[in-house]
Parts: sequence; C-alpha cells; structure tokens
Amino acid sequence: MLSKLFTVFRVPELRQKILLTIGLLAVYRMGFSITLPFMDHDAIKRVMSPGNEGTGLGDMLKMVQVFSASNLTNGSIFGLGIMPYITASIVFQLLGTVYPPLEALQKEGESGRRRLNEYTRYATVVICLLQSFFLIRGLTSAGALASESLVLEGYRTFTWCLIGTFVMTAGTVFLMWIGEQIDAYGIGNGISLLIMAGILARMPTTAGGFLTGFMEGGMGLGGEKGVERLLVLAVLFVAVIVWVVFITQGQRKIPIQSAKHVRGRKVMGGQRQWLPLRVNQAGVMPIIFASSLLLLPFFIFNQLANIWNESSVLATLRDAFSPGQGFVYNLGYIILIYFFCYFWTAITFNPKDMAENLKDMGSFIPGYRPGGRTAAHLEQVMIRITYVGAAFLAIIAVIPTVISTTLTGDFAIASFFGGTGLLIIVSVALDLVQKIDSHLIMRSYSGLLDTEE
Repeated sequence: MLSKLFTVFRVPELRQKILLTIGLLAVYRMGFSITLPFMDHDAIKRVMSPGNEGTGLGDMLKMVQVFSASNLTNGSIFGLGIMPYITASIVFQLLGTVYPPLEALQKEGESGRRRLNEYTRYATVVICLLQSFFLIRGLTSAGALASESLVLEGYRTFTWCLIGTFVMTAGTVFLMWIGEQIDAYGIGNGISLLIMAGILARMPTTAGGFLTGFMEGGMGLGGEKGVERLLVLAVLFVAVIVWVVFITQGQRKIPIQSAKHVRGRKVMGGQRQWLPLRVNQAGVMPIIFASSLLLLPFFIFNQLANIWNESSVLATLRDAFSPGQGFVYNLGYIILIYFFCYFWTAITFNPKDMAENLKDMGSFIPGYRPGGRTAAHLEQVMIRITYVGAAFLAIIAVIPTVISTTLTGDFAIASFFGGTGLLIIVSVALDLVQKIDSHLIMRSYSGLLDTEE
C-alpha cells in the first residue's frame, strides 16, 4: 500500500492536482479563524453548551453544521458554509423534472450545463443574502433564536446587520469558488470535499475530549467509563464503516443482451453485459432532507413554549421532536427517510428513458420486450432495492441516537458512528479513491484498490 501511495506522487500531473486540492482545503479551514467582529463569543459558548440545548439554537445549528461545511458556533465569515449552494443545486435539479425550459437545458450537453451552473450561482447569492440577514437579525434579538442576544452591545443596528450579511454572503461565494477550482484543477468533487473536511475537522477535538474523560475515570473495568466499553465502541466503529462501504458499493446487476446485426461480412453485437443499479440510489440526500424537515416542528414548538411558559403541552411536543431524543422523533425520522428515498430515486432514475436508450442501442433484457415491458421491469426492481436502501439509511440515521443513550451519553461522539456525517465521509472517500485510480490506470499503474500485483 505504501508503494502505491508513493506511486501517486510520482505522477507529476496527479501530484499537482492533489497538492492544489490540499492547499485549497487548507485555505477553507483557515477561513474559520476569521470571525465577524460583532459576535459575542462568550454568549455563543453559553448557548451551545449542553446545559442550554433546550433553547433550540444549539440543537439546530449542530445538525446543520454536519452537512453544510459550516461552523456557526464561532461566528466566522464562512458561517453559512456551502449549504446555500447545495440548496440552489437541489432546487434547479427538482425544477428540471417539472419545468420544460430547464429540462431542455439539461439535455443540451455542456452548453446547457454551463447555463444551469450560472443560474445556480445567481440563486446561491440570493439565498445567502436572505439566510445571512435573517440569521443575524435572529441572533441579535433575544428570544428569536436564543435565550440571549449573541451580538455585542453597540453593534445591534441595521447597518451592522447589512455588513454582516454581505460578509457572510461573500464567504459562501468564496467557498463556492474554491469548490469549482477543485473540480477544474484539483482531484475529486470540490463541494463534497469541503463538506467532508468540515466533518473531519471536528473529529480530533471531539474524540480527544471523549478519551480524556475515559482516562480521568481510571480506565478500569465496569462502570460508565470502563475500558470494555471503549473496546466495544472501537469494534462497533470499524464494523459500521465496513457495513456502510459494503452497502454503498452494493449493486443489483441486471443482464442485458445486445442484438446481433451484420455489417458487411462481420456479425456485430450479441454480447451479454450488465446494467448496474445501486442499492443506495438516493445517496445521503434522504437523511439531509429528513433531518432538515424535522427541525421545523421542534423550532416552532420551542418558540411557542417560550412564549407560553405555563403550557405543558407545548413543552411535551418540543421534547418529543427534540433532535435525537424520543420515540416520536426517531419514528418520524424513519418515515421521512423512506419517503425521501423513493422521492429522490423517482427524480434521479427514469425507467422509461433507460428503456428507450436500451432500445435505441439495440439492447434488451432477456425475457422482457423492449419498451414498456422493460420500463415496468426496471421500475419494479428499483422499488424493491430502494426499500432495502431506505432501511439501510434508516438504521444508519438512528444508530447515533442508540449509541448516545446506551454507550457514550454524548451525541457528538455517537454522530461519528452513523448518520449523515459517516455517509458523507465514506461516499466522498470512495469517490476520491476511484478518481485517483482512474489517473493511475490511464498511465499503466495499478490502482489503489487493485489487489493484484
């Protein structure tokens, strides 16, 4: 393995791409040290502390940070992260399935893709302006998002709110530019690497604090800080990663037979191939959608409970929809994951178009006539494997809650055993290795995942 890693850096073009990617990711991380001048960092620490999670802001921001490559807890210029760009991309992808002009642009090839990227950038700026303005206004007023104002006295004016809005918008646009530079001149998907870097950056601090707690407990046998519990967590962490990789790479291969045709004196075609359908076709999007949607009832009930302090019903509903807590939240989480799995798969996978493409290429699925019968078969197969993929995502999403309540007692540690963060890390790492392998194989080197010497 070490020799293969050295081979990666012996290829000049690949070495340049990797070093450029590392440099841009370092710039991205350094940006989190540049904070807005009017944020009250002491107040932010009090709100984000475990004892004040019930205020609503701590739970909401911690979950958003996982899949947005952001860090809202320190008031940095990259506070919004890359989430506005992801939101704009999802909106245009969804509109492309129902709005004919955008659908026509998607089918125009490279020129259409460039035009859609331009529209996405403009939409990102608009979303950033709105999100940053309402976020800063909410942090300025006590009771809107937190129990106290998170902006220093003297800076709670409309002018400073506009300044912060423009600065945070510029930060997100700069992150968008970094992601595009990685796509064009680096290695891997730029936006995905930014999200993955944001998740991994929190791992050393979180793991260090957790291990320090175990060492202070004496590392003996038995009890809440027993060494056997640490070993169980280590084995479970490796097992979950292996399982996630296995399901992420899992495919249902459908046999395809190409028809024979004669060209001159040669008989072409007649070969048997495979059409791979991914088990987890929707990727990580269902978990992102489900967790984002479940934040809404929690935030609403939390604000209503703060207005009517004597209402025990609202407090009960708030606790029921508290992120990662309670049977109601987990049940709603699983139901929404199943719904969005089928919803996202229906958008990204079109069996009719695939059946028509197979028919145009002179290929067919043995036992099924080209056209409608082939499309119905593909749809039936996708419905079945999507059920398995949704079950996988539901288990991965609930694992952090189970581990935090039974083994660790800390949701920050348990989040690395499943959920959105682990899926993003595994998916991006596999995609990065595959792209490095493609560069090595092009130059007659063995890939990183090639076991043959």
